[in-house]
Amino acid sequence: MERPTGVFNTRYAEDIAIVRTKLQWCLLGGFIVLLVVLPLIMPDYILGIIITMGATIIAVQGLNILTGHCGQISLGQAAFMAVGAYTSAILAANFNLSFWLCLPIAGLTSALVGSIFGLPSLRVKGFYLALSTLAAHFIIMYVLLTPMEDITGGVSLGMQVPPATLGSIVFDTDRSAYYLVIFFTVIMSLFAKNITRTNTGRAFIAIRDNDIAASVMGISLFRYKVLAFFIGCFYAGIAGSLWAHYTMAIHADDFSLIRSFWYLGMLIIGGLGSTLGAVLGVVFVQVLDELVIVVSPAISAVFPAIGAQVFAALGQIVFALAIILFLVFEPRGLSHRWQIIKASYRLWPFSY
Repeated sequence: MERPTGVFNTRYAEDIAIVRTKLQWCLLGGFIVLLVVLPLIMPDYILGIIITMGATIIAVQGLNILTGHCGQISLGQAAFMAVGAYTSAILAANFNLSFWLCLPIAGLTSALVGSIFGLPSLRVKGFYLALSTLAAHFIIMYVLLTPMEDITGGVSLGMQVPPATLGSIVFDTDRSAYYLVIFFTVIMSLFAKNITRTNTGRAFIAIRDNDIAASVMGISLFRYKVLAFFIGCFYAGIAGSLWAHYTMAIHADDFSLIRSFWYLGMLIIGGLGSTLGAVLGVVFVQVLDELVIVVSPAISAVFPAIGAQVFAALGQIVFALAIILFLVFEPRGLSHRWQIIKASYRLWPFSY
């Protein structure tokens, strides 16, 4: 990686460090301060959008570990998120457990369920694995909404979830829930960044690039593929639990199949295999969706002859168009473009 003039690495720890220069430390400090003061200057509507981004980033980071790093295509991330949400809701509402116990249990439950559906990954891969995880979505949602209807409220009722608490602090407003969700978003993203620097992360990448070669080198395909499902679904469970306690009400519509496609699309736009790409993809799509919501009424007023159904689906159309454009013009995503911009800045004026 290109570095600014005068910056040299003298130790291996410096070479793999995430934050290298004084400027980067200053920027990181400024970013943390911005995250802390943001609720003091932003309205609740904007905070709600940021909270949604935070929970989504955690789910997409898990999908990035599974698909971006290990190469295991999954279309069931929303269902695994539902497992975490309903687990946390049941434990909190029916057993009065603390949020701080519900959160890890929800993550582990989702991880165990994901590991079960990850077992076929040893025999199937590619589109066949995608179909397997697609089947997992329908199986999981059926179990949650039909046999467990008396507990989960089924399709029609849903569940009420108590807010998260910490001592006398109740996270029942956007301003308080913001700190909770953003804290876990930062922690989980940092863990996702560091996992790629471990032996496990390197094994994931080897399997993604060429699983036969990885097997010849002694990497256990079964162990690491199931582990990738475990970690990826653990992230989904954590995201589901945070979402449940933030909204204080969950419904089957919150975890529809289209959300799994959205998560995969966010990852494509941001950049597969990049921790930063997962963040950029979520932010980009969420901002794009909000812009569509703002612009749609104005367009509808100018072109009243166009059916209202078209404008209702405008968000889906714009999202699909964005994916197509990125696949054609920037297949490596926003994170790759950001790397190019940074390299150009460091090497300027020597463009070569």
